[in-house]
Amino acid sequence: MTDTSSRLNTGSHDLPVSDELSRFMAGKWAPSPSAGTARAASYAVTPARRARLSARFPGERLLVPAGELKVRTNDCDHRFRPHSAYAWLTGLTGEDQVGHVLVLEPSGPHGHEAVLYVRPRSPRADGNEEFYRDRRHGEFWVGRRPDLAEAERLTGIRCAHLDALGTPPGRDAATDPELATALAELRLVKDAWEVEQLQLAVDHTAAGFEDVVRALPRALAHPRGERWIEGVFGLRARAEGNGTGYETIAASGAHACVLHWIRNDGRLDRDELLLLDAGVETDTLYTADITRTLPLSGRFSPVQRQVYELVLAAQEAGMAALRPGASFRDFHRAGMRVIAEGLTEWGILKDARGDLHRRYTLCSSGHMLGLDVHDCAKARAETYLDGVLEEGQVLTVEPGLYLQPDDETLPAELRGIGVRIEDDLVITADGARLMSGALPRTVAGIEEWMGSLLDTR
Repeated sequence: MTDTSSRLNTGSHDLPVSDELSRFMAGKWAPSPSAGTARAASYAVTPARRARLSARFPGERLLVPAGELKVRTNDCDHRFRPHSAYAWLTGLTGEDQVGHVLVLEPSGPHGHEAVLYVRPRSPRADGNEEFYRDRRHGEFWVGRRPDLAEAERLTGIRCAHLDALGTPPGRDAATDPELATALAELRLVKDAWEVEQLQLAVDHTAAGFEDVVRALPRALAHPRGERWIEGVFGLRARAEGNGTGYETIAASGAHACVLHWIRNDGRLDRDELLLLDAGVETDTLYTADITRTLPLSGRFSPVQRQVYELVLAAQEAGMAALRPGASFRDFHRAGMRVIAEGLTEWGILKDARGDLHRRYTLCSSGHMLGLDVHDCAKARAETYLDGVLEEGQVLTVEPGLYLQPDDETLPAELRGIGVRIEDDLVITADGARLMSGALPRTVAGIEEWMGSLLDTR
């Protein structure tokens, strides 16, 4: 007899299962314990993070979900990445966290007990066909999940089956703005372990930029050289970490004047610049965010050098303004003063005062960095954008000039040039440490670096 009444979520691959096959699939499976690590990488630091969140909401039930799958096409989902707050509190970062929820249950007058509700490994027994039939959760479709005991060993958190969660009352980080804000603000200052992870992301990213330069001859020969660049960097990101922390911007020529150019479908021209904005995300989900603007010929033309050196001077001024106690916006203001004065010297602006320089710079000059490329964005303005810098914060400094190809306020030789220079820094006790210093920033440094990587002798 064939039962066709209880099809599972197998989409276009679904086939009827006979009673005989169901019985046959249920038995004679050898034990297969998880091959994963005994503990999550951040096991030692997550209890303190949960305690800090608990102190913000005494006596309240808190829910922090990992998130759900999102459909890309028909029955194919986007690759899953857990929500950053969930990863920060649990240390769990894998694709197997779909649907899981961390709950902080009020315990005693002020504290909480953490309970992690998970979908454990499917039992291989009569009546349970999920492990071989469910395309979204079945072990034979998407890989093995930890059982409850294994999940507890990974996290140090008491674990329960997701089915036991139901629809509990409480603050939900997915829908409660106050909880989401608190979680963002708690992540503004990075602990030492987080800084190590970010440095690892930066180091892998630097290696990816070297890969790109070595690949330029083949990219220049391809009709969609920007895509070639994107692919080369993506290979490094997947080989060394979880992937890219955001969509790679590989913008050649006038495409560099589009701040978030991710189509990456253009041809490369040796006489133009390439703006590459890319970052590797580690397996622990911390991402770098670095931009270099490179001459595709290996050497800057005089006009390219003119624009580049103004942006570099702005970045140097911005980085010099970084120190504990400084306003977060100080580094942007310092860089924009340099830009405005330069544009005035060029005769493009009549006066460096005011905000007319923004026609050519468009946006702010940096942001917090961490588990998200634009980290802690839900923090209140008074603690972030209008706040002051603190030791342990990690941020980018990324001034740019975007001289649009159709801008008649510009001389013809400047139109269509886009330059951004972006580096990652950690605030220290007396200033800031440049984390991405392995990649050269000066004109001479870039030309020498590119020459050494492209030298085939």
